[in-house]
Amino acid sequence: MTTASRTSEQRISPVFLGITAITAITGWAVWSGFASSPGLAVFLFVTSAWVISLCLHEYAHARTALHGGDITVGTKGYLSLNPLVYTHPLLSIVLPVVFVIMGGIGLPGGAVFIERGRIQGRWKHSLISAAGPLTNVLFAAVCTAPFWLGVTDGVPAAFLFALAFLAMLQVTAAILNFLPVPGLDGYGVIEPWLSYKIRRQVEPLAPFGLLLVFAVLWIPAVNGVFWDVIDAFMRGLGIEDQLSDCGYWLYRFWREDSDICLTGV
Repeated sequence: MTTASRTSEQRISPVFLGITAITAITGWAVWSGFASSPGLAVFLFVTSAWVISLCLHEYAHARTALHGGDITVGTKGYLSLNPLVYTHPLLSIVLPVVFVIMGGIGLPGGAVFIERGRIQGRWKHSLISAAGPLTNVLFAAVCTAPFWLGVTDGVPAAFLFALAFLAMLQVTAAILNFLPVPGLDGYGVIEPWLSYKIRRQVEPLAPFGLLLVFAVLWIPAVNGVFWDVIDAFMRGLGIEDQLSDCGYWLYRFWREDSDICLTGV
């Protein structure tokens, strides 16, 4: 493969640049108060930033796989950050956005096909699986930096609410993805260390792993514990519960009470 072709495979796609531009413009609109409807601006800002994080999540898998030995990820377009080339755009982009709108939860999803046979060494396989959710962790750290650095004075309330909600999405995505459930990245981390017999037994469950997780989360007691864990992580990052809640309410701009947190601000 020539240097020119490798460069072409890794060139950032116009689609991703367009999504980034939307994030920047709507973020400015939220910050400046330019938008006549702060809720709509927050919706567009958080949604586009969430899609960016999904692209970075999959890029991290692909980039780590490339260094691990799978040289095919470039020809598949995975290094271009273009969400349209993912193996399952519906599962990886559309459904995560729908879940954010419906329930304010970061839905993990698999999108890049890694040719594992090209990769030697259990540690490499584990790192490839861990790279995606670790990107969500890093994204959450960036979003929450103003809070744990104590530099929120003078930052518009709507922007803080949006950042808090976006951070919460990253935390939920990271925690769900790190669960050791077949089909999720957490299982991919431990799979290389399991015996062949165990891997064969759980392999049929992989397509249904995510559905199983959400079915279990419908159990009230489990759901309560899950959100308690999320709230604990958020508080550790310097964000109180009401901040991300306000971000979620503001995000759902079509509701009459969406801007209730901005009343009197």
